Amino acid sequence: SCCYLSRRLNQLSSHDPLWKRHCKKYWLISDAEKSQRNQSWKAIFISTYSDLGRYIQYYATLKKAWDDLEKYLGQRCPRMIGSLKESVREEDLDAVEAQIGCKLPDDYRCSFRIHNGQKLVVPGLMGSMALSNHYRSEDLLDIDTAAGGFQQRLGLKQCLPLTFCIHTGLSQYMALESVEGRNKYEIFYQCPDQMARNPSAIDMFITGTSYLEWFTSYVNKVVTGGYPIIRDQIFRYVHDKECVATTGDITVSVSTSFLPELSSVHPPHYFFTYRIRIEMSKDALPEKACQLDSRYWRITNAKGDVEEVQGPGVVGEFPIISPGRVYEYTSCTTFSTTSGYMEGYYTFHCLYYKDKFFNVTIPRFHMVCPTFKVSTARMETNHNEYAVDEDEDSTDTDEYEDRRRVLDIPAPSGRCPHHT
Repeated sequence: SCCYLSRRLNQLSSHDPLWKRHCKKYWLISDAEKSQRNQSWKAIFISTYSDLGRYIQYYATLKKAWDDLEKYLGQRCPRMIGSLKESVREEDLDAVEAQIGCKLPDDYRCSFRIHNGQKLVVPGLMGSMALSNHYRSEDLLDIDTAAGGFQQRLGLKQCLPLTFCIHTGLSQYMALESVEGRNKYEIFYQCPDQMARNPSAIDMFITGTSYLEWFTSYVNKVVTGGYPIIRDQIFRYVHDKECVATTGDITVSVSTSFLPELSSVHPPHYFFTYRIRIEMSKDALPEKACQLDSRYWRITNAKGDVEEVQGPGVVGEFPIISPGRVYEYTSCTTFSTTSGYMEGYYTFHCLYYKDKFFNVTIPRFHMVCPTFKVSTARMETNHNEYAVDEDEDSTDTDEYEDRRRVLDIPAPSGRCPHHT
């Protein structure tokens, strides 16, 4: 605007260092890229703005997130990087809007101007989870596949899928309009209300308030090591750095995850997995080597109800721990309340002094269900139809025999099987 006021202002506003700052701030253009283009900073800014100007408030944040993710995974999961698709054009996004009859949010469009999701492959970019014979891995859908899954049916009206798991059919959806109790651009997992007669009664576990917040928060957890990389896959276990306990030379740490596909709001059944890491200090003396004999759990739900569980080994194994060795395993539990916590100890015996036994503390770790919304179809129905029993206790499923039965539950309304 200053260019048109006077010759002097025109000269000042064409001063290239001014445009360099904006190119770096809004478009993340580096000096090396500028040299390759062989253009002035002002020309680069204007040409980029003509293409991406509508995304100026989102582009730098999303581009940095994508760049950080690619750099991080390029060193740890290179084959996942190979599954990413090139960007789409503005006219492609406009065509999708015409196809589904809804406007796409600018932050979503901006992300797809950088990368058009990924191919339907395993492992998925949006994280994996493995528990006994239950496995899932979520892909970030490309724009055409997402448009093909756009929902207009009752319960999911005007919802666009963002992710998809080819093993479970699990998807995270984004609401493109404020209908059926959802906020516009809210992101969620669908959760069918199994106690409602109305098939459109779908509860929702909320995972984000906007695409920008949802995607950047996920990337931040990945690149800061908040989600572990296991066998070239991102596992969505959350680790609380304070959730660590050391007994002598042995340290136990715990990370947890919520599984929406095995959970439900009605009836109340909240399914969590936890991954435990047991490690002996590499500086420990060789005679400190020991073997795990049994476990003890104290499980408390949000009502204060307590259940105690004791059993041999962990997941059917009796691991030996020696200096520098790490043992990890995964198990699960369920709560009839939206939160709860577990704590306990392992009993070990020394390998060099077989009559010597000692306990190793398992730190208290909390599990909290994400925010959820009850279906408007349920709210509009006579509440006397339902009888919800929320007195169900939580259950530890470390037993090997129970691990193979996790997927035998016919529907998420089932409960984690009792130990034997």
